[in-house]
Amino acid sequence: MTRRSFTALPLAAAAAAQPAPARTAFCLFSKHVHFLPVAEAARVAKAHGYDGLDLTVRRDGHVEPERVEDDLPAAVQAARAAGSDVPMITAGIRDTGSAHAEKILKTMKALGLRHYRWGGFRYDLAKPLPPQLKTIKKQVSELAAMNRQYGVCAMYHTHSGIGQVGASMWDLAQLLDGENPDHVSVNYDIGHATIEGGFGGWIHSARLLAPMMRGVALKDFLWAKNPKGEWRPAWAPAGEGMVNFPQFLAMLKESGFSGPLQVHVEHPAGGADRGLRDLTLPREQVLSILEKDARVLRAYAAKAGLITATP
Repeated sequence: MTRRSFTALPLAAAAAAQPAPARTAFCLFSKHVHFLPVAEAARVAKAHGYDGLDLTVRRDGHVEPERVEDDLPAAVQAARAAGSDVPMITAGIRDTGSAHAEKILKTMKALGLRHYRWGGFRYDLAKPLPPQLKTIKKQVSELAAMNRQYGVCAMYHTHSGIGQVGASMWDLAQLLDGENPDHVSVNYDIGHATIEGGFGGWIHSARLLAPMMRGVALKDFLWAKNPKGEWRPAWAPAGEGMVNFPQFLAMLKESGFSGPLQVHVEHPAGGADRGLRDLTLPREQVLSILEKDARVLRAYAAKAGLITATP
C-alpha cells in the first residue's frame, strides 16, 4: 500500500456515510479584492482562474451586515451577471447573538445560498478549558438549530494560535459531536492545520474532521524569524511553503468532499492580502499575484480530480 493510499483510506472511510454539498467550487476569498466593487471583483476572479467568490458579509466587507437584506441580493446578482458563482459567504457570525445573524441567514435562504463561514471562539487561558467547552457547545447547538430553520450550513474556520478554539482540531470535533454537519460543520484551513501539526498532525486532524468538512481554505506558509528573532508562521505564495497540497487534496478527493475550496492570498500582495481598498502596488501586479496562486492551486486540485483544470 502506498503512503498516499494509507493516508487517504481512513479519511474516505470516515466520510463515506456523510451527505456531500452540491459541488466543488474554486473560489477567491473576496477580502483580497476589496479594492473592487463586487461586479468587477467577480469579473476579475473569473478572468484570473477562479469559479467565483467567497463573499465577505461582515464589517468593512463587500456587504455590511446591517445592509444585508438590500446589498447581498444586489451583490449576488452582480456576481452572477459577471459569470461568477457565489458558493458561500464569510459572515461575522459567532453565535445566535451575533449582530444581524438571523437577518443574514434569512437573506441567504431567499437567495438560495447554502454555506457561510463562521467562527471566532477563544479560550480564556486564565480559566480551565473543559467548562468553557461546555458553554461553547451549547452555543454551537443553538446556532445549529437556527441554521436548520433557514436551511443553511455554518462552516467553522480553523485558525492556528494560542487561545484559538479549534486550533488543536480535537476540541472542534468535540464541539460538533452529535450535531448534523449540514447545519454546523468545518471550514478546514490546511495552512493553519499545517502550522499546528506540520509533520503528522494535519493528517490526523484531516481524518478526524473529514465527516464534518463542508468547506476548505487553501494557503501556504513557511516558518521565519520576526524582527525580534522569534519563529513565527510567514505566509507564502502557494506551492512555495510547507503545505503538502498534493497529499492533502488527494485525501480530500478520496473522502468524497465537494464543498467550496477557497483561496486565501495572505502573503504580501500590495495590501490585497490584508483586505485594503487602497493598494500599495500597481493593480495589474496585484492581479498577477492572485492569478499565480489560482494557477498553482487549481493545478493541484485538478490533478487530484476535485475540479477541472480551467474555470
